[in-house]
Amino acid sequence: MRGRLVHGAVLVIAHRGASGTRPENTLVAFRRAEELGAQMVELDVQLSRDGEVIVLHDWTLDRTSDGRGRVGKRTIEELRRLDAGTWFDRAYAGERIPTLGEVLAAIRLPVNVELKSRGDDGLEARALAVVEEAGALERVVFSSFDPESLVRLRARSARADVAVLWSGRRLTQALHLAGRVGATALHIRKDAAASAEVRKAVGDGLLVRAWTVNDPGESALLGNAGVSAIFTDFPERFLQIPRP
Repeated sequence: MRGRLVHGAVLVIAHRGASGTRPENTLVAFRRAEELGAQMVELDVQLSRDGEVIVLHDWTLDRTSDGRGRVGKRTIEELRRLDAGTWFDRAYAGERIPTLGEVLAAIRLPVNVELKSRGDDGLEARALAVVEEAGALERVVFSSFDPESLVRLRARSARADVAVLWSGRRLTQALHLAGRVGATALHIRKDAAASAEVRKAVGDGLLVRAWTVNDPGESALLGNAGVSAIFTDFPERFLQIPRP
């Protein structure tokens, strides 16, 4: 049952899927976000030991699966055997760590792919290949906290949509990096959204998206500051769900 935006112009991006009510970065979380009517989902990717692009936030398995230790030391087959749902709720026992390709096949929404590279480990090339093989380049935006990851991605594709993911309050360097990599958007902390630099970014043609916003009262304020979309764990809070 798809919802409508509560605050018209500010789009809703489901952070790691509908992660407030489903186990994060799993197919059930992404499908729930699509069902609710979110305009985009965000996810994190890194490489397995054998070079598969998997969807998982942490560098270790301990928090969001029944596995232990470093993600990068496990093969895709070892990762597939882990339970990625029970930690959240026993109702989601049996949920698996998905690959990027599986997510792109499961939902039709635009997808923000956050690159979590370990230096120059080949993640950018592999993730780009998965997206292109899925015919999904037009609905994917790549982001990263690592400037060099964005540089490597841009070097491989002139067509890829790139966003600068920024954790600082000041945006001067983020704006410089956006120019360097030909970014179309800045993804910033919600408490950095009141600055004049946001207005400058918007004036320069960049989209500004803010993370992570779980209070509906903040949405209109962010929209007034020039933010075009918010990342949230609870997309249903920002959408009007029609009664059955």
